[in-house]
Amino acid sequence: MDLFAYMRQNYMEKESPLAARMRPTVLEEVVGQQHIIGKDKLLYRAIKADKLSSIIFYGPPGTGKTTLAKVIANTTSAEFVQINATVAGKKDMEETVEKAKNAQGMYGKRTILFIDEIHRFNKGQQDYLLPFVEDGTLILIGATTENPYFEVNGALISRSVIFELKPLQKEDIKQLLRKAVYDREKGMGAYEAEIEEDALEFLAELSGGDARHALNAVELGIMTTNRGEDGKIHITMAVAQECIQKRVMRYDKNGDSHYDTISAFIKSMRGSDPDAAVYYLARMLYAGESVTFIARRIMICAAEDVGNADPQALSVAVGASLAVERVGMPEAQIILAQAVAYIASAPKSNAASAGIGEAMRAVAETGNLAIPVHLQDAHYKGAAKLGHGTGYKYAHDYKNHYVKQQYLPYELSGREFYTPSGNGYEVKIREHMQRIRREAEDGGETKE
Repeated sequence: MDLFAYMRQNYMEKESPLAARMRPTVLEEVVGQQHIIGKDKLLYRAIKADKLSSIIFYGPPGTGKTTLAKVIANTTSAEFVQINATVAGKKDMEETVEKAKNAQGMYGKRTILFIDEIHRFNKGQQDYLLPFVEDGTLILIGATTENPYFEVNGALISRSVIFELKPLQKEDIKQLLRKAVYDREKGMGAYEAEIEEDALEFLAELSGGDARHALNAVELGIMTTNRGEDGKIHITMAVAQECIQKRVMRYDKNGDSHYDTISAFIKSMRGSDPDAAVYYLARMLYAGESVTFIARRIMICAAEDVGNADPQALSVAVGASLAVERVGMPEAQIILAQAVAYIASAPKSNAASAGIGEAMRAVAETGNLAIPVHLQDAHYKGAAKLGHGTGYKYAHDYKNHYVKQQYLPYELSGREFYTPSGNGYEVKIREHMQRIRREAEDGGETKE
């Protein structure tokens, strides 16, 4: 490296954003993701042994996908090439493949190709890579915020190991922020700044597991805050609020406010008040509540409080849960709002919930009552000798596909566990059950 190149690199390192300067260079500096880079884990061993195969990193922004790729670049003896799928074209890939072939043929060196945002490659671009991944010319490292099973060529998926990165834990973010404020080599220690504990907690909580978001906020705070009388820059709660553009809300995820808000949210959906339900949804989202946690509560409410009064409600809730995983914030809030408004406005019935509760109590009280013999499995050899299945009436042979016979254990004859309400679709369910039972009694056991 000549003097000009050295000076340019040194300048770029000093002037690059804090999040870039804080990026680890060795595996031991990586914070979080111990489920894939712990010392006994496959990825850790593969990196250390320099025996990497094609992999895809999948996870939300700011969780360390590019960081891990850079660590691999610093650790491996292979050639390392990075391209971004948003700007790279086929010519870029052709040049990379040609250089990889030369490195392999002339020097016996492998080439690792890191593709950031690989989900943005179209099918043709992904297909082009396939034979070179197949024959070992390239070792692919893909990074994506989208579910690779939906967005990446199935053939590439089958030849890669998928590693899912999780949002960083609050303690992980706090560790990074402390280093960012006080470290003089990579961080901003030279600015003589101090961060108050409540501001540290606030930024770590509101970052949503995104390290880059938290580091950007700290950098902004240090660069724009005047020094105090003691000559130091103080990152207070007020500064933290300004930098991350959110006010502190009384919403401790382990405290009463958390449970009160969740309770109000669920009771508003159950009580058919879509305005209140959407409002409490907004409060939870604003406070940084997990969208997957919210989606779970919506699914439970759809089954418990709407039930068969509107069977579509559960489908809406499940669809919303899957969609928010693929889309992420901020757009996920629209999907959640749609599901919440639908379920809050739907007709209500807790008949299914009450039914399973009553049935569980009956099981606890009576234990394993004998199943009627005609319902027992008759498909195995010797069942007929035991009388299993004898006398069973096949419902589809009868009018309305219904025939009266004993289904519950005889000791529970006449017990009712599911009683459809008079709301929504359960009206039709109730009328249907009443009709087929009445017609079966009037017409006897007439087969169709």
